[in-house]
Amino acid sequence: MTKQLQLFIAFFRSGILGFGGGPATIPLVHKEVVKNYQWMTDEEFSDVISIGNTLPGPIATKLAGYVGYRVGGWIGLINALIATVLPTVLLMILLLSSLKQFSESNFVSSMTHGVIPVVAVMMGVLTWDFIKKSKVSLGMKTASIIFVISFIAIIILHIHPGIVIAVLLILALALPVKGGKAS
Repeated sequence: MTKQLQLFIAFFRSGILGFGGGPATIPLVHKEVVKNYQWMTDEEFSDVISIGNTLPGPIATKLAGYVGYRVGGWIGLINALIATVLPTVLLMILLLSSLKQFSESNFVSSMTHGVIPVVAVMMGVLTWDFIKKSKVSLGMKTASIIFVISFIAIIILHIHPGIVIAVLLILALALPVKGGKAS
């Protein structure tokens, strides 16, 4: 029961503070799952993000579903999904019912724009963590090559990130492991 309560609190907190869409919740979920409750290591969380981005649907619910199932079975899955979606649903009902009154308000507009830099910093911190881990696990040269190729594919060629990740996963399975046996 305690674990189910912890799951609910972790994903409810991420859901209610995750302004800016699903990717903005990733650093919050990371903090809850890896640092606060230690249900996963950084590497496991990175793997879940990578695989989750190759699948259709919002990343926040995919994270909640997988982590919830892993921590608390099928009940944990449902619990984490409800905790993730509930804040958004409640806030949408509240905000949409009062939108007409405050839509022209400078305060509301400023508040919305003020959150964007905070989300950018959170994403930057998570990105920096991923870069450091890539450097340790792949080496600077390989990590840099993958970074440049991914940047070109996603930013310049506008290839969907899921396709880039899927190609990298296929290459990782097909190519021999450095210093070990071929996979």
